[in-house]
Amino acid sequence: MTTGSPVRPDRASLPGFRAPGSKLPFRTRASVAAGNLTAWLSRNAGLGSGGMIGGRVTLKLDPRALRRLARDRTVVLVTGTNGKTTTSLMLSRALEALAQVASNTDGANMPDGVLAALTASPEAPYAVLEVDETYVPWVAQQIQPAAVVLLNLSRDQLDRVGEVRGTERDLRAAIEALPNSVVVANCDDVLVTSAAMGAAHPVWVSTGQLWREDSVSCPRCGQAVEHVLEYWSCACGLARPVPSWSLTGDLLSTPHGSVIDLDLRLPGDANRANAALALAVADSVGVPPHLAIARLRTISDIGGRYRTIQRPRHSVHLMLAKNPAGWAETLPVLADDAPVVVAVNGREADGRDLSWLWDVPFERLRGRHVVAAGERSADLAVRLRYADVPHQWVPDPVRAIDALRAGSVELVANYTAFRELVGRFDSGR
Repeated sequence: MTTGSPVRPDRASLPGFRAPGSKLPFRTRASVAAGNLTAWLSRNAGLGSGGMIGGRVTLKLDPRALRRLARDRTVVLVTGTNGKTTTSLMLSRALEALAQVASNTDGANMPDGVLAALTASPEAPYAVLEVDETYVPWVAQQIQPAAVVLLNLSRDQLDRVGEVRGTERDLRAAIEALPNSVVVANCDDVLVTSAAMGAAHPVWVSTGQLWREDSVSCPRCGQAVEHVLEYWSCACGLARPVPSWSLTGDLLSTPHGSVIDLDLRLPGDANRANAALALAVADSVGVPPHLAIARLRTISDIGGRYRTIQRPRHSVHLMLAKNPAGWAETLPVLADDAPVVVAVNGREADGRDLSWLWDVPFERLRGRHVVAAGERSADLAVRLRYADVPHQWVPDPVRAIDALRAGSVELVANYTAFRELVGRFDSGR
């Protein structure tokens, strides 16, 4: 398989690297106006931010609106199972050193939300768009981005997304159809590497990834993947490429011969990995690493996660985890001396199939004061019992917190449970 240094083509030759300025057709302008009106009505009716429904209306009226709104911008797509929102915010912050950036860092990552982000910043010459991995093929075909970031691939929402190897195959085909795009990929992830191996302009980043449960066998031939320290390979020839960016602990080696001490305010290995990938793609767009990292160091929370909320008797540290790989990264960074409230819902946005609970290493919570909460707290309680983790069962997470002794609390919640709790805390409930 091909290895070596990244190819950095002349940015002027890439379809995503263009100067803004061309006018939109009347149909697109009218569709955007209708979408904006719908979004305004939704917000004023208290039905949400309006971005999703506004984007949906625009696309219905003009199916080519996404292509036309992205046409005169430098667009970067960010995808993967975990870390999309964090990496998108990091990259947006870095590219703001150059000019205004359109971005959907609120996590609305399906086509409606992507289009809403472009609509909200019509004059921005840059766009960083988080895209749900199942929609990347369609969005990439419409936009023809300057760069694509592939973070990681693991099981997530099996009832909606399906088997992760199917996602890898779809991404592989999408990447092969982007001959002019730079693809920044995590080469420690077997599935990501397989998807990115056909890229015309790959940039390989070693992030020190530890999650391997979804790539025991090769996605190309089905044979066992062998791991020797950080290197991995398969008998069919698929193997870990030589990275041009390499993360070891807090230190990131760059292809320019320099080493960056990340020194982030965000905790954990996962955020260091996200930063490494964000710095690599920012460099490909033209933001020097020393300038980009200075901007990344200003980030202390991502849409409420990692925040600390003060309640009358408690200091609550908020964490988000949505699937086994994400939980495996989150559990080790919890404060050792604080009780842990785990809140799990099972709505459509979470995936109604909660079989993933059995792949989360909850055994790491043994010896801790643990409370099972959320709409699916009974399912969680069963899993904790099999993990030999003594726990309390209090379905309402806020009541669970208020019932604890005064002091610090670690709160870990999946997607809708987290968003609901942030809303309750922000409204003082």
